[in-house]
Amino acid sequence: MLYADFHLDDFNALSDADFRALANRFLHQHHPPELRSPAKRLHWDEVKPWYMILSAAGWLAPAWPREHGGMGLSAAKQLIYMDVFERFGAARSPDHGIVLLGPLLITYGSPDQRARFLPRIITGEEIWCQGYSEPNAGSDLASLRTEAVLDGEHWVVNGQKIWTTLAGDANWMFALVRTDKTAKQQQGISFLLIPMDTPGVTVRPIINLDLQDEFSEVFFDDVRVPQENLVGEVNQGWTMAKNLLGFERIFLGSPRMAANALARLIRLGAHAGLTDDPLFVDRLTRFRLDLADHECLFETIADRLRRGQTLGPEVSYLKLNQTQLFQRITEYMLEIAGAQGGLLHPIDGDRALNPMGQFLVSRAATIYGGASEVQRNILAKTILG
Repeated sequence: MLYADFHLDDFNALSDADFRALANRFLHQHHPPELRSPAKRLHWDEVKPWYMILSAAGWLAPAWPREHGGMGLSAAKQLIYMDVFERFGAARSPDHGIVLLGPLLITYGSPDQRARFLPRIITGEEIWCQGYSEPNAGSDLASLRTEAVLDGEHWVVNGQKIWTTLAGDANWMFALVRTDKTAKQQQGISFLLIPMDTPGVTVRPIINLDLQDEFSEVFFDDVRVPQENLVGEVNQGWTMAKNLLGFERIFLGSPRMAANALARLIRLGAHAGLTDDPLFVDRLTRFRLDLADHECLFETIADRLRRGQTLGPEVSYLKLNQTQLFQRITEYMLEIAGAQGGLLHPIDGDRALNPMGQFLVSRAATIYGGASEVQRNILAKTILG
């Protein structure tokens, strides 16, 4: 078997060092070199070869139990997996079905839903997008208005989602929809699985400042969805979705994004002849110290996850701190790049020298996954009282 050396009955039996070495060896042997450290989020047709390698090797779903086709990794091993893949620059596959929907179905879905959907995520037959944000319900997601009304054996969906990542590549969407307009905001929301080829679904790409079409608007006009596509209980969608955010938040708070930007800053400084410039060295040293502080904070919270403890609202500080550091680094990259900082394409064809691309990514990083203002509100209300 091509991947026999990487298929173990129990990855958790390995020491952390051995598992890290195994993951590194897997990436160096099997990751397509042309997809490493991509300059943009890849579409399904571009990243499909890597997705299928992960699927065939059994390395696609690290958090899923073995009986559902996953690796069954402990929290500690998941953190190592995440760190190794980020350090290597592995291409990110369309992962909403793997990271978000799969764990939700495993926890809350019916046996029929698990049997129907989980295998097709693993094989890549069904690619999912996330229908959460709306034009007037982004950071304040509980105010969403997309409505689902039960009509016989179908839910009839009307409304709009926005900033839907890779919606044009997906053939399914999992969406939060309002099923009771009389209940309090967070209590009238349900979790619905919607086929994207259903009549009445319209996808409209959004071209961003980087001239990419990663995001889309999605419109629903009398879209009829089978009743059995509702996950869990009616009006319990908010609770289900919220309970699965802990690991996503620690993922978004990983130091790797800021660390990668700092490495690019050092390379940009060398390109600009600033390596020995005292002002550059001073700013670089400050960034290095800030990154070291964040790495210590990340390890403190990650260690709690390794010990099986529940992550509290303080995990919001990880995302807040990391994304702000990422922004400060990329702002300085533009400053030292001068006129070349206005280029959308890499300087001299070097993909590591793309200050404008990094700057634009850093703008979005403080919004997706919970805007910085929302993270501050969470910390203020739940910790500071």
